[in-house]
Amino acid sequence: MVRRRSILAGAAGAAVAAGMPAEAWAAPPGDTVERVLAGLTLEEKVGQLFVGYVYGDSATAPAAADVAANTAKYGVGTGAEVVARYHLGGVIYFTWSHNLGSPAQIVALSNGLQGAARADTGVPLQISTDQEGGIVNRIGAPLAVSPGNMAIGATADPGAALRAARVSGEELRALGINVVDAPVVDVNTNPRNAADGVRAFGDRTAQVSLFGAAAVAGYRAAGVGSQAKHFPGLGDTTVNTDNGVAVTDETKAQILATHVPPFAAAIAAGVPSIMAAHIVAPALDPSGAPASLSRPIVTGLLREKLRFDGVVITDALDAAALAGIPGERIVLDAIAAGVDQLLMPADPPLAIRAVLDAVAAGSLSEARINQSVRRILRMKRALGLFDAADTPAPPVVGTPEHLQTMSGIAARSITKLRGAGLPLPAGGTVLVTGWGVSTTQTLTAALNDRGVAATRLWTGSPSPAVIAQAVAAAQAAAATVVTTNNVWGDATQVSLVQALIATGRPVVVAAVGGPYDIAYFPQAPAYLAAYDYQPVSLLALADVLTGRAGTPGRLPVTIWTADGTGVLYNFGSGS
Repeated sequence: MVRRRSILAGAAGAAVAAGMPAEAWAAPPGDTVERVLAGLTLEEKVGQLFVGYVYGDSATAPAAADVAANTAKYGVGTGAEVVARYHLGGVIYFTWSHNLGSPAQIVALSNGLQGAARADTGVPLQISTDQEGGIVNRIGAPLAVSPGNMAIGATADPGAALRAARVSGEELRALGINVVDAPVVDVNTNPRNAADGVRAFGDRTAQVSLFGAAAVAGYRAAGVGSQAKHFPGLGDTTVNTDNGVAVTDETKAQILATHVPPFAAAIAAGVPSIMAAHIVAPALDPSGAPASLSRPIVTGLLREKLRFDGVVITDALDAAALAGIPGERIVLDAIAAGVDQLLMPADPPLAIRAVLDAVAAGSLSEARINQSVRRILRMKRALGLFDAADTPAPPVVGTPEHLQTMSGIAARSITKLRGAGLPLPAGGTVLVTGWGVSTTQTLTAALNDRGVAATRLWTGSPSPAVIAQAVAAAQAAAATVVTTNNVWGDATQVSLVQALIATGRPVVVAAVGGPYDIAYFPQAPAYLAAYDYQPVSLLALADVLTGRAGTPGRLPVTIWTADGTGVLYNFGSGS
């Protein structure tokens, strides 16, 4: 049932009738926010703090399995019912929750969820997804998918970060998605980083600051909110906080000099939201609290030292890094730390009740809740969400212009560190083998499309028998292209490459993850870094392999020897 029409509908409608732009009606600053805030109940305000996920590709008629999943998590069966019952401030889309199918379906889902929010509180819904580009990319074709951040960093052109972000932002907005959970502005100082790696623009603070700020500007130009992450920086850790506890042993001076400046640059560029990581940084908070639950880090460093008064959101609260901390304690500690939005609590009804109970008990004031809701409403107003109607369908995505922007960036990212035997020979059969089912399939097809006779033998993490099979195939081939991805975590990939090189036949190693793999087989006669395995990057790689394109990319990181005792390739290397 419709409880109230939009709080802004009357005033906004009068402004439009009078020929006033929406921006004029929104002045003076804060007027809209206070008007909305005054009309919300405590339960509705608490709901604004939460960003959850719902199951299903439809807001009102999801599949039976998705109804069951929503019911198990929330007590109601559809996404629209979840939004209305808990007055959610935001929803985040995932493929595994069956939100992301065709563009038309995504638009319909977004409009349905927004309709539920408008009918409930009149406050528009924040709809987000992790569309970083590269290896973290929730929506594929027909969208124009971006190469990842490290590939963009390899172009040495901050304008590429702006253009990629603008295209991605425009296409997300066409789907009804108004916030992108990007950019990553961590400085990837640890080559074995499982949290960032190629999600980072590079390993130098100045470069990451420049490219991160450019990405924020691109998203802003597209009219979507961006989210700099993961504060105060995950670049030094080896552990992804989704999977376990991550700790940085760096000193306070090191963290402030290396990892924090990109966030300051993002703030200066107007980023509306920053994600607090679950990393433990004893130098910043001796209590050992994760950053997302730490008042010295969120309030002391981010709010007071960096003067950020935008929205602070936690990383996912169901992450393994927080395992063992009661759900009620997590959300209350995050609010006490200075956080505004609580992302994906493991038990949303329990988490919401914990906040309401804390207010009732007097341990948490409604004034503190209001403080966060004001920031959230300010961001929604700045994004124009209060004035937005339903997203029109069909959405316009994957235009030739957008696709060209992304392919042009990918073409400028491919980096050559060793080049013997390139381009591939015109005669004979080329073997494509190595890491990644879809990666090797896409690359093989691309080579065939470019006139090279290519066959494929996928190996993944190969057994000795599979390595022997690959060696036999390589000995019969004119050349072999072997793909690798973060071999420091998979010794079988190293064994495969070394066995292929030992054949004495032409071998090209193509890294589709971090460029660091060459440290484990520095004798490779040819080595190319593509930085990710999105089709746009693999097609650019195929152009290089077949001699259709050069290799203008330059390393945005330093590559050390496998034992870490010396530099193998300096930042900026490439030919």
